[in-house]
Amino acid sequence: MNSRKIFLVILTSALLSSLPVFGLAQATGTLKGTVTLETSGTPAHGATVTILQLKRSAETDDNGAFEFQNIPPGTYDVVARMDRVPDSVQKVTITSGGAATADFQMRLRVIGEQVTVTATGGDEVNSIQPVTTLTSGEIVEKNTQSLGDALQGELGVAKRTFGPGTSRPVIRGFDSERVLVLQNGDRTGTLGSQSGDHGEPIDLLNLEKLEVVRGPATLLYGSSAIGGVVNAITGHESAHEGLRAFLTALGSTNNWQGGGGGGLEYGTKRWLMWGNGSGQRAGDYDTPLGRVSNSYTQDAAGSAGFGYYPGKRFFSFDYTFDRKRYGIPFDPTEDDAEIVFLNPRRHGIRFSGGVRDLESPIAGAQFSFQYNDYKHQEIGAIENIVNTEFRNKSFTYRGVFDERKTGGWSGSFGFWGLHRDYKSVGEEALAPPTKQNAFAVFGLQKIDFERMTFQVGARFEHNGYDPEQGVVDRETPKRSFNGFSGAAGIRVATWKGGAFVANYTHSYRAPALEELYNLGPHPGNNAFEIGDPFLDRERADGVDLALRHSSTRLRAELNYFYYHIKDFIFLAPTGEEEDGLIVAINTQDTSRYTGAEARLDIGLHKNIWLLSQLDYVNAKLTDTNTPLPRIPPLHGRIGFEVDYKGFRFNPEAVMEKDQDRLFPTETRTGGYTVFNVNASYTFVQQHVAQTISMSGFNLGDRLYRNHLSFIKEFAPEIGRGVRLTYSLRFF
Repeated sequence: MNSRKIFLVILTSALLSSLPVFGLAQATGTLKGTVTLETSGTPAHGATVTILQLKRSAETDDNGAFEFQNIPPGTYDVVARMDRVPDSVQKVTITSGGAATADFQMRLRVIGEQVTVTATGGDEVNSIQPVTTLTSGEIVEKNTQSLGDALQGELGVAKRTFGPGTSRPVIRGFDSERVLVLQNGDRTGTLGSQSGDHGEPIDLLNLEKLEVVRGPATLLYGSSAIGGVVNAITGHESAHEGLRAFLTALGSTNNWQGGGGGGLEYGTKRWLMWGNGSGQRAGDYDTPLGRVSNSYTQDAAGSAGFGYYPGKRFFSFDYTFDRKRYGIPFDPTEDDAEIVFLNPRRHGIRFSGGVRDLESPIAGAQFSFQYNDYKHQEIGAIENIVNTEFRNKSFTYRGVFDERKTGGWSGSFGFWGLHRDYKSVGEEALAPPTKQNAFAVFGLQKIDFERMTFQVGARFEHNGYDPEQGVVDRETPKRSFNGFSGAAGIRVATWKGGAFVANYTHSYRAPALEELYNLGPHPGNNAFEIGDPFLDRERADGVDLALRHSSTRLRAELNYFYYHIKDFIFLAPTGEEEDGLIVAINTQDTSRYTGAEARLDIGLHKNIWLLSQLDYVNAKLTDTNTPLPRIPPLHGRIGFEVDYKGFRFNPEAVMEKDQDRLFPTETRTGGYTVFNVNASYTFVQQHVAQTISMSGFNLGDRLYRNHLSFIKEFAPEIGRGVRLTYSLRFF
């Protein structure tokens, strides 16, 4: 019996054993407590308190009080939530016939581990996968021109860029089709992974939080997530009474960025309605060498929806619209350089619903249906002529069933599907019109012991491509791929506040449409691209080891990862030129990715923390020992955070080593150190919080270049500047 069959037998046994065994009734207990706001200590009215394992929720009253009755004995993670405020989490033990108390203080900054949904598809406190969470307040203090800028510098995350409007996160050196960008757990239907000059139109000003899962997350989200997942979460998860609202305004020197966003929710006991909108503009940015022409960005976005949450049943509907316009910087030394801008726009419609807190082996189920209509044009700015138009329409559906927790056993299983209709016309219409269909089933099981948690899962996925024949002058056959992904992980409590985590993952990735069928000049990747319609699927084996610690005066994390990828697909330059671009062929070989990530935060005083982090990736083709292209160099940061009542002060130094492990035709980049500072003050009252913040970036006006930039030779990173933000929240 081979290893895959053994794995399936184990998974099937886990699924069967997770069904409840009904025994004698036990006396239940109660839980009560209060939720207050930081600094002021005033009661938090309308906060939602949830017992995660039971998926039971209660709202606080005018005095910030809540109460649960009839809770089965056991140990539970209890979380207090408020709109656009970091979660506060406590572990509570309920005894037979006993009464427990849990009081929460809501802080506007992240302290300790956060509840995440992306790592497991459901609420999770102690995730086995390495996860980074950015709250709404942290997002607006960063550069919100694009997703890559907002996440750059987070542990294990770099950014790929072809200018400010195009930046996209790179996780552990993985880019494009190996990093999956989601919104509320569903695909956005964009073409950000297709090309270096394509961005991700995510409305950063209207997010509740951003979650980044490092490492393979194929089990829940698909074969395009071998490097990791970025999930943009907007909230609106349950009903609440009354009005909640937020307003954000920002401005920045250097590129004269300005913009703002706002939104509101109005609810009754069962209904919730919401609306959000935002807009931003930024001009060409300055560097120590001068201004980078055609580096401007403009964007506008909005969403509206409603939800019905009568109790165990729920459903919601949401419409999203976003439009961007951004320039592609050009080399000013070229006499015939073409000046181009892109204008992506997206319509998204999402319906979700389900049931929860059922008294049956299946405790709940969630379903989502997402339709995306995405289009962008690449336009010559001088004559305003459309060079190429890309259209991508997609429909995805997803269902997840949660099993009732019985003893230490819990788990979920589900299905997922995709239909995609892709077309492009014009000078860069590289691939023929193609329809893609995909389907997957998956399962995830977890067993909790007193000091250990074990998790196992599996996914089977099918991907099929049906290109239109006769459009390009070569063979474009239909392709079909089937693959299995499996994972096993363990988390062991080592000492008070400490844990050791180990993960093994076997994952599969079908070739992307562009890797199979592209043929022609592709300036967005600086190559004359030749796809291979006969590529095989990628198969990867990965090991991820981690040590973590979290206490009142010390937070630490150390991760090591190793991935061996068979039939790894990459663009290999041939040394020839066509249309002024290097000819590159999509080919396959075995690759190896290895690296480490470290974070150490030390509480020097109850109000002063020393913050530091370091991450490194080494990736190569194993047969030839050739380094892979655009791999981020050794990166680190060190700083202090002073937090006293509502005031926060955070100076830091960001450092990067020179990158001398180069792929043929790649340019070396030098090391650098950049100094930044952030200061903010928050005024908190019972129903209102206001935050004013100022960020100074690249204070030394250092000339430096991003190794992952396609245009680093003539477009260095942004010079000195100051960013101001103001946030107003009504609870």
